[in-house]
Parts: sequence; structure tokens; C-alpha cells
Amino acid sequence: MLVLALKTQGLTKRFNGKTVVDGLTLEVPGGTVFGFLGPNGAGKTTTIRMLMGFAHPSAGSAELLGQPLGGALHKVGFLPDVPAFYPWMRADEHLTFSGELAGISGRTLQLRVVELLEMAGLGDVKTRIGGFSRGMKQRLGLAQALINQPLLVILDEPTSALDPVGRKEVLEMIARFSGETTVFFSTHILADVERVADRVGILHQGRLIKEESLATLKASYAQPQLVVEVTGDGDLLAGTLGTMPWVSHWNQDDNRFVLSVHDIEAAYHQLPQHVSHLKLGIRHLEVSRATLEDVFVKLVTQP
Repeated sequence: MLVLALKTQGLTKRFNGKTVVDGLTLEVPGGTVFGFLGPNGAGKTTTIRMLMGFAHPSAGSAELLGQPLGGALHKVGFLPDVPAFYPWMRADEHLTFSGELAGISGRTLQLRVVELLEMAGLGDVKTRIGGFSRGMKQRLGLAQALINQPLLVILDEPTSALDPVGRKEVLEMIARFSGETTVFFSTHILADVERVADRVGILHQGRLIKEESLATLKASYAQPQLVVEVTGDGDLLAGTLGTMPWVSHWNQDDNRFVLSVHDIEAAYHQLPQHVSHLKLGIRHLEVSRATLEDVFVKLVTQP
């Protein structure tokens, strides 16, 4: 596996004087699942269109698998946000057709089609593609993107518009083949990135505002939270939280408090003592796990 599967340097795209992608510089290590995260309109699809050669950059450069744009597309798999199929074909026919276009033939192609249909959960499906659900079409699209055994797979919003079952199936399929290839996928669904990605790049208004491993990103930017619900007069606790050195801020909803804290261990041990000192009781106490949503909101809203 290459050290870098994807690299951009100052990649920029302007439309009618408006900058849609602004000086994008990132590196995607080989063998990783890279979540390209951003709200709708952030420039994710435009970036992917440039990487795949569907749009010409206004400035900057990019490399796929160590080669300039266009030089390694035969080793790249691609799934657009809305894949198109011939509705009269069956899944096996479509994959066979795609494999032949990729220059694969004979027994090698037959085995590859069977393998990918099983991975996609479509091995026993004889229905024509026109009768497929959206989730089935997305899984078939993923299988098509893998037909040429690519070293890099680029997926544009692979779970958008899917119901929860369809999203689960697609994410499970990505997790299964991620060990075989580098995966670069764009999405605005934070939970999907958190479930399957190793690294994350956050795009906001065309600019990359952070690129980091998922674990490091959460550890660096998401403060742990302590959720506590007390019995008695909750305002007594609210009036004293400002004296606690490990509390950065808090939200109160009647007798329920969500505390953002600097030192979770100190908070978890000292808070019960403090509540007892106020002659209040604790109905519920838990540590809340930092989420990618916490990080995302903090990064895109900070000045």
C-alpha cells in the first residue's frame, strides 16, 4: 500500500467568481478510511469531481496513488452520490458488463462478480435492478466501484437518502472491504464517519479547517461532560457550580445539569461530595462520551 493514496496541494475551484473549494491541502495515507466531512454546500462533491477528472481545478494540484490527476484512474474505484444503472439488467449482468469495460474477462471476472455480489448481499437476488430499493442500488454501486480491485475507492455521499437499514448495510459493506483498499468518502452525516473512519477532514465553506485522526480530534476538541440529576432544589447547585475549578460551563434543565469539565476524574469524585454538602441527593450521574458532532459544531462555529 502506498504511503499516500491521495494528496492535494492548494486545490481550488471557482465558478463565476465564487470560490467553492479554497486552497485545499490534505494527505490521505494508504490503507485508511478517510471521512471527508462537511455540511451540504461545503465543496465536498466539487472536490471529488476534480479528483475524478470531471471538473478542472482553477488552481492547485492533486495526486491519486502517486500520479497526477487522470494518471491512475484505472486503479481507482468511484461511486457517485446517485449511481445510475440500466434498469433491465440483473446485478450479475451489470457487474459483468462493468468488469468487461475495465478489461477483465473469463474465469477471473466470473469469480470477481460472485465475490462482490456476496459481499453486497446480492448473491441470490435475481430481480432486475429497476426493482431494487435505494439501499440495494447503493450496495451494487459499491460492488461496481470494486470490480477492478482498486487501490483507492472514492465515494460521494454513499449513505445519503438511505433509510436506517440501508445506511447500516452500506456502512457494514464499507467496513468489510476497507482492509483491502484505501477509502475516501464524503458525507454530511457525522455518525457515519464516527462509525467507520480512521481519519477525518472537515471542510467548511470550501476550506479545510481540520484534518486529524478521529481519536485525536475527539480527544483534543471535545471536552468530556458530566450529566447529573439531583433531588431537592437544583438552583442551590446552580448557584455554586461557578466555584468548581474543573467546570468550564454548564446547562441546566430544572434539576438536570450537563457539565463540561476540564478534569473528568476530579469532577466525578468531587461532585457527589459537593451535592451532599448542599444536602441534595443524586438521582442520576454519568459521564457523557464526546462525539464527533461536539467536535464539528465547535470547529465550524468558533471564530
